[in-house]
Amino acid sequence: MEPPLIAVLNGPNLNLLGTREPEKYGSATLDDVEALCAETADELGLAIDFRQTNGEGELISWVQECRGRAAGIVINPAGYSHTSVALMDSLLAVELPVVEVHITNIHRREAFRHHSYVSRAATGVICGLGVGGYSLALRAMAGLIVQDESE
Repeated sequence: MEPPLIAVLNGPNLNLLGTREPEKYGSATLDDVEALCAETADELGLAIDFRQTNGEGELISWVQECRGRAAGIVINPAGYSHTSVALMDSLLAVELPVVEVHITNIHRREAFRHHSYVSRAATGVICGLGVGGYSLALRAMAGLIVQDESE
């Protein structure tokens, strides 16, 4: 039997991790995050599909592709958290567990970042724990999948 697939989706500017505002986001690159996710997924018996895009429409298409294909979605929507009703709608439509991840604590930043449309569709939110939040999100997702199977 194949391991459950978790889509790990990343929004705009995350391709610049490690070089963009390292005082906020740290020195880890997106490749480092992908390696961390792969290691965590392997430990948990999960498979991942790790992607990043700067395009809102592409991110929404990837979410829609998860329906019937993935067991859950871990998403760092980045700036689209605060602006995209369409992304929220797509996450609600796929009817999968969703864990929203933010490297920084969005509630300690500018006021406009305190609200996330994506949180409306998320089963849980992890923020402010750096890139380690991705590993925590995958651990939470593994628990959610087991919970769903037992219900």
